[in-house]
This record gives sequence, structure tokens and C-alpha cells, in this order.
Amino acid sequence: MYEYLKKILFLLDPESAHNLAEFILKNSSFVCPFLLSNYAKKHFVTDKILHQNIHGIDYINPVGLAAGFDKNATMIRALSSLGFAHIEYGTLTPKPQNGNPKPRLFRYPQFNSLQNAMGFNNDGMEKISKRVQKIYPFSTPLGANIGKNKVTPLENALDDYAVLIDRFKNLADYITINISSPNTKGLRDLQNNDFVKSVFKMGTSKTNKPIFLKIAPDMPIEMALDISTTALKSGAKGIIATNTTTQYSLLPNAKDFGGISGEVLKEKSRNFFKKIAKELFGKITLISVGGIDSSEEAYKRIKAGASLVQIYSSFIFKGPKVLQEINLGIIELLKKDGFTHISEAIGADLR
Repeated sequence: MYEYLKKILFLLDPESAHNLAEFILKNSSFVCPFLLSNYAKKHFVTDKILHQNIHGIDYINPVGLAAGFDKNATMIRALSSLGFAHIEYGTLTPKPQNGNPKPRLFRYPQFNSLQNAMGFNNDGMEKISKRVQKIYPFSTPLGANIGKNKVTPLENALDDYAVLIDRFKNLADYITINISSPNTKGLRDLQNNDFVKSVFKMGTSKTNKPIFLKIAPDMPIEMALDISTTALKSGAKGIIATNTTTQYSLLPNAKDFGGISGEVLKEKSRNFFKKIAKELFGKITLISVGGIDSSEEAYKRIKAGASLVQIYSSFIFKGPKVLQEINLGIIELLKKDGFTHISEAIGADLR
């Protein structure tokens, strides 16, 4: 069914296709809930070998949805039924904003990759919080990915994150601090020790919910380790590596703006994650994202130290079936290596 739908969606420009997919998914839970329920029963992988409890949160399997797909928290019910074991909605900002000028989303099917310069387009915290209030607490763990408004000066950025944590601390199981998107001018400048220390000290004073830091793959690894360590010392519970990349040479005919995700990011993201994990595994929860499109790739990240993995582009190009394929494949790989539970494989390459 998805291959048929994909042919239609790929006739449209990428953003129009996303909007159509959003329309279908956000309405499907009301129009045909029995279909979603039936799909979930057949395809949602719930084998106990994959169950984990991380910071008091139960994850049925390790595969979640990265932020950026469900910016406005409109598709949560449907996405959960399709098989995601955790869903990160956002990135959201205090005030609604339209994002960057169009076109700002580009599809490269021959490389199973995307390039986006969306710019945190979202409905703002008022609308989104009211939307999430209707379903939270939810059966699937939810993360709120938060960022500053474009018009907020960097010196006032902490205020944006503070108001967002106040608003969403009771509407998510965890919160992700996004200072690594390349699509808001100056945002990556906040990837420094002073701001990281301030935002996590502030955040942990407001909530006991775990707060994660999402980092970019384009900074020197020494800098990434430095700010990740600062985050850890300041109360962060997890590092999500990585966001999209601005290494445009990875993708033939890439635009000279925005961030690249998908298959061409795989090796860069994996190698970056391994370097982070080598230093921080066992000290903080690690979540890997970037180019994960198969059970083999997900398993590499798990053995490198990832407790959870997230996907985005592979969901676009392969559809919901990729979730079942990844999870069933991980189970096979675990058993092949003689592991009886996923926890035994996490960080196995480091031991």
C-alpha cells in the first residue's frame, strides 16, 4: 500500500507531499481507527527481548521517530500505530512561525536522502500544548523537541527554552534541547559550554523529566565531547547524535543551504556517534540518529553504545514497513550473537 501511495506522493513537491501525508495520518485515527489498530496488532514489534526502561520510561522497542516529521504533534496516534516505540514531536517554539522561504525541502530519491531548510515552522507552544493535552499521558513515550524563535536574539535564547520547558514538562516523557539545527540563523552558536550549562541548570531546576541534548555532526569532535560533558555535569540525561549535516559535498547537486539527512549521512553520523560513545558510554544515555535505514545499521549503533535509535528519512523512502524490518532484524542479530536481551548488546563493541 505504501509503495502505491509513495508513487502519488513523489509526484508532488516534497513539502506538499508531507502536508498530504500529515492530512492522511492525523485524520486516519478518527476516520478509520480500526485499520490502524489492526495494523498495529500485525506489525508492531513487542518482543520482550527489546523492552527497556530508561529513566523510568518504558520503551517496547528501540526504534523511534526523530523530530521534524511531526512538528505540530498532529499525527501521534497514527505514528504510534505504525510501529514507532517513541515519538519526538517538534521542533516547536514559543511563538508560531512560518519558517524559511519556500522551496525549503528537497528530495533525492536516488540517494534516499533529503535536504531541508525548514526553519522551525510550527504552530507555536499555545496551540501545540493544547493539542498534546488531549492525549497525554500517551501509551507511547513522547519527547518534546524545543528551540528558540528566529526573532529571539541569542542573548535572550535561554528565556525561550525556559518558557517551553515550563509548558511541556507535563506534556512529554522527555525534553530535547535543540541548538543544533542549521536552519535558524545563529542557533548553532549556542553550542557552547556557557549556554549548555545554563540551559540544563535551568531545565533541571524546573522538571525531573529527563532532558536530552541534540548535537550537530559538523563540529570538531573535541568540541562535541566538551559540550556533551558539560551537559552531563549540568544535569542532562541523554545525548542525541546527530542532527542534519551541512557537509554539502556528501550529496551530488546539493543546495548550499539547509541540512542533509538520509543515506548519505549514514557513515558520517555513525563515525561521529562512535567517537562520542567511546568517551561517554556508561555515563549518559546515548541515542543515535542519522542515516539509519536497516536492522544492520541500527544494530551497529546499538553495539556502539546507543540505547535507542531514531529514524526519519528511511521512513519517507521505505514507509512503515521499515520499522518492523529493523526491529525483527535486530532480534535476529541479537540471537545470532548469543544475546538474550538488547541490554547485553548496547555498547558491546566498547567492552
